[in-house]
Amino acid sequence: MCRNIRTLHNFEPPATTAEVEAAALQYVRKISGSAKPSQANQEAFDRAVAEIAHVTRRLLDDLVTTAPPKDREVEAARARARAQERYAR
Repeated sequence: MCRNIRTLHNFEPPATTAEVEAAALQYVRKISGSAKPSQANQEAFDRAVAEIAHVTRRLLDDLVTTAPPKDREVEAARARARAQERYAR
């Protein structure tokens, strides 16, 4: 999976619209193989991002879990620690 797409489920506070849209954009970029589409493909690219963001938001709203919500700061600290270990080699 693209490293720029982050888990958005079960966080407190919930994922923002900006986070959902950023994940959708990264997904479309990965699938299309293009970070910036040509003018001829811009409309299709933008439509795909909007549709995927909408479906992603609906998915996040519909998912249920009994696990306690994750804390963004704790998860970010864990990610930094993993990165530090990985790049220290």
